[in-house]
Amino acid sequence: MLVSSLLTVTVPVADQARALDFYTGVLGFEVRSDNPFPMGRWLTVAPKGAETTLLLASWFPDMAPIGGLVVGSPDLDALAVRLREHEVGCTGPTEEAWGRQLLFRDPFGNGFVVSSV
Repeated sequence: MLVSSLLTVTVPVADQARALDFYTGVLGFEVRSDNPFPMGRWLTVAPKGAETTLLLASWFPDMAPIGGLVVGSPDLDALAVRLREHEVGCTGPTEEAWGRQLLFRDPFGNGFVVSSV
């Protein structure tokens, strides 16, 4: 096997401090690294226990938001309530042929699909 894992996904953000507040405060992710970096901070977050991290990168001002990031949640209804309490627009949860899902965008336009796990 030439590639054995997906380590980090770079998520473009305009403001790392604001992104950190969103990902840890609203979504409940944990900080995996927060180190000085020549262009800002090397700031990674992830859900507790997850192997793959998100790199919250502010040094790509021309990078368009990404979509289709798929994460899992055991309680889509509670997540929808929490997102709405923090004025994050979301769609769902909805029942689909493949299961329940919830859609939302982070404050920087990056799109997420949350599947029921």
